Amino acid sequence: MKIIARDIPPRTVWALEQAGVHPLLARLFAARGVRAKEELDDGLALLLPPDTLHGTREAAALLADAIAQDKRLCIVADYDCDGATACAVGVRGLRLLGAKNVSYLVPDRVVDGYGLTPPIAERVAASGADMLITVDNGIASVEGVAAAKARGLQVLVTDHHLPGPELPAADVLVNPNQPCCGFESKSIAGVGVMFYVLLALRSELRRRGVFDTATQPKLDALLPLVALGTVADVVRLDANNRRLVAQGLRRIRAGAMPAGVAALFKAAGRNASVATTFDFGFALGPRINAAGRLSDMTLGIECLLTDDAGRAEELARMLDGINRERRDIEGGMRDQALLLAESLFAADGEGIEAPPPAISVFDAGFHEGVVGIVASRIKDRFHRPTFVFAASAAPGKEQELKGSGRSIPGFHLRDALDLVAKRHPGVLLRFGGHAMAAGCTVAREHFETFEKGFAQVARELLAESALTRQIETDGPIAREYMRIDLVDTLHREVWGQGFAPPTFSEEVEVVSQRLVGEKHLSLKLRHQGQPIDAMWFSHTEPLPPKVKLAFRLDADEWQGVRRLRFLVEGAEF
Repeated sequence: MKIIARDIPPRTVWALEQAGVHPLLARLFAARGVRAKEELDDGLALLLPPDTLHGTREAAALLADAIAQDKRLCIVADYDCDGATACAVGVRGLRLLGAKNVSYLVPDRVVDGYGLTPPIAERVAASGADMLITVDNGIASVEGVAAAKARGLQVLVTDHHLPGPELPAADVLVNPNQPCCGFESKSIAGVGVMFYVLLALRSELRRRGVFDTATQPKLDALLPLVALGTVADVVRLDANNRRLVAQGLRRIRAGAMPAGVAALFKAAGRNASVATTFDFGFALGPRINAAGRLSDMTLGIECLLTDDAGRAEELARMLDGINRERRDIEGGMRDQALLLAESLFAADGEGIEAPPPAISVFDAGFHEGVVGIVASRIKDRFHRPTFVFAASAAPGKEQELKGSGRSIPGFHLRDALDLVAKRHPGVLLRFGGHAMAAGCTVAREHFETFEKGFAQVARELLAESALTRQIETDGPIAREYMRIDLVDTLHREVWGQGFAPPTFSEEVEVVSQRLVGEKHLSLKLRHQGQPIDAMWFSHTEPLPPKVKLAFRLDADEWQGVRRLRFLVEGAEF
């Protein structure tokens, strides 16, 4: 592992400080590309205009006509947190804007697979719907859209995933990543796309005289859901996404949130009044995702839709229980996957065993709902692009393996799968995804071919330097900033993918170290001559007496007393 410090342009830091930004924040923002204080303004007025997202005007007209004609609308959602929040935003928003008949359908991960398939289209048509609306899926559903159109359904696709070589023949497509779209925020989440469609619809209804600016519904009530889905989907937090997240956090901290979001905070033991992006990514998001992984995402969506606090708490407790089960399954799978991965190691020129350039593992006992999480853990452990496969549990498809992959910087996972598919025709039955996360299906008999082909592509495309894990940090932290109040200041800001949380690095003295719960390292350090406690979660290997650490600032509370501590992210020695 190599710890490197970000470039911090001093003139930008000075300019931000002169504009009134706290000196520590000025340094952090400058290192993340912020050049002026105006870029930190999170006001809704600065959001990118809805009509710059291609297709929103046409989608608004389509939906306005449907509402006027009292048509029956059915939303087809994805089964992750982005899909669940996008569905809840769609249902809530359309009802706010006058739609009287809005239902939803979420595919079963095992039985139905991903996206709008022809059987799902048939189920929507059979339900009596007039219009099918996809959220967080649909851009690759050429056959599913065709099936829906053949049954007489109008189809509106809202998605953010990368399109394939052929676009579906929907009535309207709204996706910032379709070739004709000039929308600046290409990394907007699926829930954000649906929110933008609703903003455009409200404008269209104003134009038609249904509302005016005084009587129109307030869509900002949906922003807590938009913020949750955006962070949980780990999309890049560009300026537009940061504004959406900041606005959602502001409302949650003020107590203005759907009953289900409040219940999820309670079930997770988190305090909504000081909500952070970490709560979204590591507490609420996993509990919603667990429903789609092990059970039925309808539970997650219903939790986000109900306005009954008691019902919300009941559903949140159920989601919490499913998430505990998910963690148990994940733990066993992770241990087995680590053993399988280590069996692929080969000795280098110096006789040191090292992992291959990419890792693919399969075990008949793996649960397909958890393969993505385990792939992420293996990727983090060995710093290699990783696919984890499980046998399909769908009836009649027992000989198919369903894999989920996670990548490292410098290796575009979906493009790599495309190259494997071209070199080994017939091996990949289906695939799709993004640069850093993707999914695919292979026949069990072709697993070894995929494993070798995927490793070969990684061998060709990954530079040797990319195979060494690097942690970017903000360098040393001055003693004057080692204060509890500044921990709170940092936590209030919007951090996440592409706008990394503040991480510092310095050489410290290790005074003592011990294992906690057999899997976490508890440390007593000396930093700049002063004692400080630290924790390195999910790490058991001892540290030398002096070591360079990458760490985040955190507050640990014990018996009502809050103390500063370090959360260790990595070590270089």
